Amino acid sequence: MPSVTHEALVELFKNRPTLAAELLHDALGHPVPTFTEARVESSDLTEIVPSDRRADVVVVLLVGEQQRAMAIVVEVQLGVDPDKPYVWPVYVTQTRARHRCPTGLLVVTIDAAMARWSARPIDTGHPGWTLTPLVLGPQGVPVVTDAAQAKAAPEVAVLSAMAHGQSEAAEAIGLAFLAAADELDEERRAVYGDLVLSSLNAAARRKLEAMMKSGYQFQSEFARGYVAKGRQEGILEAKAQAVLTFLEARGLEVPVEVRERVLASTDLAELDRWIRRSAVVSDARELLATTGS
Repeated sequence: MPSVTHEALVELFKNRPTLAAELLHDALGHPVPTFTEARVESSDLTEIVPSDRRADVVVVLLVGEQQRAMAIVVEVQLGVDPDKPYVWPVYVTQTRARHRCPTGLLVVTIDAAMARWSARPIDTGHPGWTLTPLVLGPQGVPVVTDAAQAKAAPEVAVLSAMAHGQSEAAEAIGLAFLAAADELDEERRAVYGDLVLSSLNAAARRKLEAMMKSGYQFQSEFARGYVAKGRQEGILEAKAQAVLTFLEARGLEVPVEVRERVLASTDLAELDRWIRRSAVVSDARELLATTGS
């Protein structure tokens, strides 16, 4: 099953169709034909490969309305998969046959070891046909610390955080993204913001969170929402701990299922009701069984 990180990286390429071409040209120095539009096409390749096999993203570069200049198969690779050397050539040939244009394979990873594994030439067994994947690893991802650059290409800024979030540049990367966050639509702002902050090292994340809570000048919609979310989570956690503390202070055993249910609650009214009930129940299990106040 694809991981959250895998799906997040895939979404970056779907949300910014030009991203694959930009990274091929700017980061890898690979020639890309002149095009007027980049379009995400169906990545379903079930005509040849089994129904559970499909490329992560297929991008077609267009000149005008119909002329296809190039197709790019984008594969996000986060772990060793012995099937990939066999299916990647199929992805390339099937995409080339479908769109009738030159086709390249771009493998994206945020792990240096996986970049080396993915870059190994694939000998197909046919004379003269060895597929060498074009691989974008962490070293090839630009370090985006400029707010203007982050605004112009937010997906690259997110990719930068995922690739370099544990480096000394982490804080500057986070600042650049936060300065650009308000120009994103609500859905991308929330998803990208979570990705960026979760990718940063602990020191950078603490610094940025503290700056947001103190009303720093870049206080954006994302920053305000993040702070509000943090406060809400803090209130929920405090109330949940109060329930458990009251039960334990009265000498009641708290079963694992009760503890987990209380800590998982996101309903303030429910937690308030449990706080009141924790003072009178004779068994911790009664806390979950009652609907009264």
